[in-house]
Amino acid sequence: MYRRIALAAPFLIAGSGAFAQSSVTMSGYLDAGVYRDSAGTWNVGPIQRSNIAFSGVEDLGNGLAATFMLSHRFETDTGENESSNKPYFHGESTVGLKGGFGSIRLGRALDAMYGQDWQFDPWGYFDRVASPAWDLWHYNYPSDPFANRGGPDYGRINNGVFYDSPTYEGFSIHLSTAARENTRTSGFAPAEAMPLNSGTSTQPYGVSLNYNKGPFAAMVAHERNSVGNTDTFIGLKGSLGNLTAMAAWDRSVAGTSTARTVTAGLQYTIGPAMLRGGWGKVVVDGTRVEQVIGAGANYFLSKRTSLYVDLARKNYVTKNSTVYGVGMAHSF
Repeated sequence: MYRRIALAAPFLIAGSGAFAQSSVTMSGYLDAGVYRDSAGTWNVGPIQRSNIAFSGVEDLGNGLAATFMLSHRFETDTGENESSNKPYFHGESTVGLKGGFGSIRLGRALDAMYGQDWQFDPWGYFDRVASPAWDLWHYNYPSDPFANRGGPDYGRINNGVFYDSPTYEGFSIHLSTAARENTRTSGFAPAEAMPLNSGTSTQPYGVSLNYNKGPFAAMVAHERNSVGNTDTFIGLKGSLGNLTAMAAWDRSVAGTSTARTVTAGLQYTIGPAMLRGGWGKVVVDGTRVEQVIGAGANYFLSKRTSLYVDLARKNYVTKNSTVYGVGMAHSF
């Protein structure tokens, strides 16, 4: 899945006469498809997400290593940046250290909750047509309300500090926070017009406790962003043979608005094919504003290349819509 473009390049450690091993890896994911969206419009472009990333590790000795990650997300149908209001390295731009203590990174990246929740959705929280999570999770919660040139980011935080613990008996802890150097508390509304707690500036934080061992996985996470909105997430997953079942519950609060989401899903593997199914709904302040029933199938031509088809029925307050699409994805 990765292509190493610089192998074991030696760099002299000043004053020591010793050499450290350093490598840089280029990787990416290319996705393009044809799909009909909820407005009834036909589109050509990524149904999932396309990115190219450069990551590096330098062995500093004594079990310590330096790391970096740069990830650029783009539209495969035009080659342009994913969105004009997002930074070039929208996916991630971090530098850090890792060792026996775990890993710590500084920069822009997925927060503690978004960095772990993907495993509780049949599409890996990565499909705009059929994934219930894509539409419903964290409905009232931008991780950083001002991360994208003053606009919100649902997943990533700027000026961040990220910690991932070692795994012990299947358990791990993930933490995130951010400096408040660019925090604004008024004069802005998120793209989805979700309310903010205006007039206050709070220290953002995120914490996720995860269990992954054998056929079982579980997660409990809680976060607060820089304007005081909060999100609590619980996920469960289990596998039996070729069948994997999962479910998630999410509660996000923005000002006086509370959104509650429930999702459930299945994955079933048959040879080189994977079948997916999912259901979910979100209730905002007592009103069900959306329900999603999705289905899909992937056929893996190789470990890196797959063809897929997706279908979903989305029921809103005032309309219903059927969305569907076919696509191809290649990882490297």
